[in-house]
Amino acid sequence: MTTFDKREEGFEKKFALDEEQKFKAEARRNRLLGLWAAEKLGMTGDAATAYAKEVVAADFEEAGDSDVLRKVAGDFAKKGVAISEADVRAQMSELMAVAAAQVKAGT
Repeated sequence: MTTFDKREEGFEKKFALDEEQKFKAEARRNRLLGLWAAEKLGMTGDAATAYAKEVVAADFEEAGDSDVLRKVAGDFAKKGVAISEADVRAQMSELMAVAAAQVKAGT
């Protein structure tokens, strides 16, 4: 194996690790968002945990964050909770930073 091949393999492993951490951080962010939204919707305990799982599952509908945003904002609208899509998007940004730090720390 040449030095070039070793370097290429190293970059491939780094890319794979970065993508895995990104996926884990997004899933954790969605779970945290689900718990936050559940609280705003008046859910606690098992109901809040189940709702958080629904939010995580919503992310698999399409690429990007719009499916998660649509789910949470739609549920707020159905229940008459006065939280805008912009507020949900801001919360998603804040929680992404928290989730990324947690994943990086291994917690």
